[in-house]
Amino acid sequence: MTDQPNWIIRPALRQDADALRRCIDAAYERYVGKIDGLPSFSDGIITDIEAQRVWVAERDEAIVGGLFLIFNDRFAVLANVAVDPSAGGLGLGKGLIRRAEEECRKRGLPELRLNTHIHMPENVSLYEHL
Repeated sequence: MTDQPNWIIRPALRQDADALRRCIDAAYERYVGKIDGLPSFSDGIITDIEAQRVWVAERDEAIVGGLFLIFNDRFAVLANVAVDPSAGGLGLGKGLIRRAEEECRKRGLPELRLNTHIHMPENVSLYEHL
C-alpha cells in the first residue's frame, strides 16, 4: 500500500497570485545574492494564470508549490517549478513535474523541455533523476 500525498495540484486561480508569489520568493531566497543575474521568478504571475499555464500545489489550504508551463505546437517548456522550503521532502517537486508531463500528454506534445541554472544543484539533481 502506498501513502497518498498530503497535498493536491490544481490549476492556479487569480486569487492565488500573492500566495504563489510568496512561495516562489521563498523557494529561490537561498540563491539571491549567491547567483549573479537571477531574474525575478515571480514576474507576470497574473498573466500566466490567466493564460491557464500555471498550477499550484496546495497543502492544508496553503500554496506550497507552483508549476509554470509554456506550450507551443511541438513541445512544452517547463518555465518554472518552485516548492516552498517549508514543504521540502514531500515529493512536491516530483509531483509538479509529473503534472507537467500529464499536461503534455493531454495536448499531444511529445516533448517537455527545461532549463535550469548550473549553480542550483538541487534542481539539476532532481531533473536528472526524473
